[in-house]
Amino acid sequence: MSPTDSPAARLQALFEGHRLTPTQRRIAHSMVRRAADVPFLSSVELAELAGVSQPSVTRFAVALGFDGYPALRRHLREVAPAEQPSDAGAFNEYQQAVEAEIENLRHLADALADPRPVQRAGRVLADSRPLPVLGLRAAAAQAHGFAYFAAKVHPDVRLLNEGGTMIHDRIDGAVRAGASALLCFALPRHPREVVDTLGYAREAGLTVVTVADSAFAPVAKVSDLLLPAAVGTGLAFDTACAPMLLGRVLLEAMCDGLPDAQARLEEFDARAAARGLFVE
Repeated sequence: MSPTDSPAARLQALFEGHRLTPTQRRIAHSMVRRAADVPFLSSVELAELAGVSQPSVTRFAVALGFDGYPALRRHLREVAPAEQPSDAGAFNEYQQAVEAEIENLRHLADALADPRPVQRAGRVLADSRPLPVLGLRAAAAQAHGFAYFAAKVHPDVRLLNEGGTMIHDRIDGAVRAGASALLCFALPRHPREVVDTLGYAREAGLTVVTVADSAFAPVAKVSDLLLPAAVGTGLAFDTACAPMLLGRVLLEAMCDGLPDAQARLEEFDARAAARGLFVE
């Protein structure tokens, strides 16, 4: 199945071009996450899945141009596989969380069948000297991991993983030093400070590349290039395997835009061996 034929991709195409309210974006995000199941859900079930009211689901369907939710569901059944997804009831709650993450990774694999968005983002990041990498609260670990590996191949990576009044100063400093882009990892729950910071970065002239949990995330409106990767929500705390993997893919694309990346890695390995840095 090509990425444009997947249920998630068909839903994304259905939502494009519509101005959705925050509540409607929440419904859209939930539908994309459960794309294979949605054609078989009632409006009440979809409302529970998205954490909204049933009338909100009806208004959402009307906003997409349908007479109501039944008409939207009929449309989805026409463009989706006819068989209902297999029952996951045989799995316990921990297994269900893992299965959901596997599905998120499948959706990411489908999206990466078109490598051009990631390749474009990689070039933008490779060309930025320095390269600020932003991630606050839940996304701080993602930003830290990216910055750790990126520093092995990029000459100047600046991690921004603590908010507060200094963050604009650090963006100003990066711009004065020659930065042309900023990479952001944005995961739910989305801090208002991240949205405000990305808006400030764009006003300062930076191209904002964002890895987010959804194309409908609040950071979409303040991002120039948004790369979505869904998070798992089946446990008490969200799981972010797909955003982490997308970050590594983005690192690979950035390396392709850095002609001396391989030489830098070999230099690091030689220094690490001389220092006995790793136990091997």
